[in-house]
Amino acid sequence: MDKFMDFLNNKFAPKAQVVGNNQWVVTLKNSVLEVLPFILVGSVVSLLNIPGNFWKWWPDFTPVSSFTFGLLSIFVAFLVPFNFMEYKKLKKQRIIAGLTSIALFLMLLNPKFSASGTTASFQFSEFGAGGMFVAIIVAIFVSLILEAFGRFSFFSEDTVIPDFVTSWFDSMLPIGIVIAIGWILVDICHFNMYNAIQMLFSPLANGAETIYGFTFILFIDCFIYSMGISGWVLAPVTQPLMLGGIAANIAALAASKPATHVFTSEVIYSGWAWIGGVGCTMPLVLMMLFMAKSQRLKALSKACIVPSLFNINEPLVFGTIVWNPYLMIPLWINGLVIPIITWVGLKAGLAAIPSALMQMWYIPFPISTWLVSPSVGALILMIVIFAVSWVIWFPFFKVYDGQVVKEEAATD
Repeated sequence: MDKFMDFLNNKFAPKAQVVGNNQWVVTLKNSVLEVLPFILVGSVVSLLNIPGNFWKWWPDFTPVSSFTFGLLSIFVAFLVPFNFMEYKKLKKQRIIAGLTSIALFLMLLNPKFSASGTTASFQFSEFGAGGMFVAIIVAIFVSLILEAFGRFSFFSEDTVIPDFVTSWFDSMLPIGIVIAIGWILVDICHFNMYNAIQMLFSPLANGAETIYGFTFILFIDCFIYSMGISGWVLAPVTQPLMLGGIAANIAALAASKPATHVFTSEVIYSGWAWIGGVGCTMPLVLMMLFMAKSQRLKALSKACIVPSLFNINEPLVFGTIVWNPYLMIPLWINGLVIPIITWVGLKAGLAAIPSALMQMWYIPFPISTWLVSPSVGALILMIVIFAVSWVIWFPFFKVYDGQVVKEEAATD
């Protein structure tokens, strides 16, 4: 362990710092951090909605979540170009870049217009985490275009025309190029980027019940999550498979046969794999809460611990892991190791594969584990997964915590 920690401190940490200081990593990380308050509000609302599953009279707080966390992609589409222009010291282009990005983002969502053209309808889910892929691609493209025209001007430096007027005219060309490209893609080529991304991931469905497919899908979930892209973008591919799997397990039980389908929500979100949320992040929250020496991580852990207990880890992931090479790597490792342990443990018979529908992913572990597979073996498997995940997170957490302590000391 000492040699590994020495490697992390002296070899890994400097390289991670270089990656962390990359202009795009800085821009994307800052943009995600700036929407963290909306993510926190959405997480609290998710907790407030839990009693509604049991009490019919409980009010529905979903609209609050819909207009905070549910608009995440729009916020990111604006903030990434805005922050990139700030990073490039092109402050005059900040607002224009953000607004242009929103315009292109909305175009690429392929709204449906009425016959009169006076109304347009969108899939609201694409405004939230589900549209993050589209938002990030659009934001980077717009940033590059606006940067290319950042110092372009139709007017000479000694012009008597007011700056705000010259800024209007100078912005017309890059805006026109961006919107024209969007028009060509949507209206001429009939290209649907959101559907194209879903089609890109559709081959994941093949082999989901094998150890390779099971592991690969859960790894992809962690991989894109580390970049601020929620796994909900995969839902159109994975949800039908998971529901089909649990339905097959229920049918098998009814026919007095053993359940065999592992790729189900009951296994992944309620039973074993993702303790505390996607990527098995509960150990990291506890480390931050009880072991962190940096004030920032300790303070953030206090805001994240309650949502994490209910398997809501967006505040933690967006607040510490997204575009942070120190913690992205252990998330990826968890995405490979934990699914393998889960699949092998269930197939080896250490715990019974769930054969009853239980979609209440927000029930804390290990209560949910017992509900989907009531046995000592099921709890042992969960404890093993938690322990392995702790070992994976720990060295990277220590290195990152030390780095944050140095940063805090430098700013004092």
